[in-house]
Amino acid sequence: MDALSMGLVAAMGALATVAGASEDIESDVGSQSNPNSQVQLAAQVGNPHRIYNKAISGEPPANALWATTAAVVAYTLITKFAMPALFAIAVGASVAALFNGVFSTSAYFGRNASQRRFNQWIYLDIVRYTTPSIMAHAWITAFCITCIAYIQTQILMPHHPFPMPVIAMIWGIAVGAIGSSVGDIHYGGEREFQWRIFGQGLNTMLSGQIVRKAEAGLRNSIDNAWFCAKLGGPFTGLAFGLVVFLDSWRTTVFDPVTQSGLAIGMGLFFVILMNLYNYYVETSVRRKYGPYPGYKGDIPA
Repeated sequence: MDALSMGLVAAMGALATVAGASEDIESDVGSQSNPNSQVQLAAQVGNPHRIYNKAISGEPPANALWATTAAVVAYTLITKFAMPALFAIAVGASVAALFNGVFSTSAYFGRNASQRRFNQWIYLDIVRYTTPSIMAHAWITAFCITCIAYIQTQILMPHHPFPMPVIAMIWGIAVGAIGSSVGDIHYGGEREFQWRIFGQGLNTMLSGQIVRKAEAGLRNSIDNAWFCAKLGGPFTGLAFGLVVFLDSWRTTVFDPVTQSGLAIGMGLFFVILMNLYNYYVETSVRRKYGPYPGYKGDIPA
């Protein structure tokens, strides 16, 4: 282990933190993954809206596609055309963002057109100024993850045996899963159902009863992104950054050849420690605040 290796590990953790935050906000702008079912159902239960509705899959496979696309393009440009790595990764992320834009617009038009019978309109202004935001956040996520894959396979010693696109795909799945489990809680629980007490849970009969009014006018996806950038995005970035940093730290500090047992043991230690801390936090909150009370108010318009 040397100063360069630890510096690279720190850089990977920083890149992962940015990637996690941008991934969560991208999914919030486009209404993907967990909260998407509520947005999709809203018009069908009499609540047409102006929220972008683009999900064609969950966040893990979607981000695996963007990250792998960027890594494949970058790897090809680096190995076949000798392009500098930074420029190649930027080009790859741009291609991934274009793919994201195509999938997003086609999903938005298709879904809203199919809900015409429920009085759900297609809003061209939403497409015009929301799609670039979705693509921009996807570009950041793809760029950061491809940089991580490049560092692991080309710079950090010893080099990772898997090729760069495979590493990018794995990290894409990871960041999507973390965004879906960490960041979307604050979108689905706090933003779409602000008239509910957070953490109370949602009865099945109330599905689709989302809040459609914003601070000024009708709510749209940019309003959701503004809200989620305060907490859900940073929390997702912190979670993904810790995963990348701690995993890379243990394999860098302990030689994977001569001290592989210590590296595995340190990984298990981190997992056990995080679970114990999570258990402590949850039980502490339950002791302080008790069970969530029921809410019997009217559903807002």
